[in-house]
Amino acid sequence: MYTIRITADFAAAHFLTHYHGKCENIHGHNYHVQVWFKGETLDKGGMLADFGAVKQCLTQVIAPLDHSNLNDVQDFAGDPSAERIARYIFDRVQATLPNFAVESGLLSAVDVFETPTNMARFENV
Repeated sequence: MYTIRITADFAAAHFLTHYHGKCENIHGHNYHVQVWFKGETLDKGGMLADFGAVKQCLTQVIAPLDHSNLNDVQDFAGDPSAERIARYIFDRVQATLPNFAVESGLLSAVDVFETPTNMARFENV
């Protein structure tokens, strides 16, 4: 099984409306995103996926989130948790790169790090 990972970063503010504690106040993170692809076969060029194409896709997907208030994104329903952000990115990468979609088995997971030690993952199981 071959695995590749593409990474990107964005900065954004958010607050969690259904959480009681520090995170209910507006604050920001420098998010680090990892998108994982896996597969058993390589293309004629010996690659699982074109790093450039996948990186361009991820850059486009996270661009609207960068330097924004994530609570303004309707998909997060007022609680833009790392888990919801991971699902959001997964779904949009899948829609943008249909040849790498879950159906083909290539898109396998998205990790979203709020800090270097705190991460949420959405994956195709």
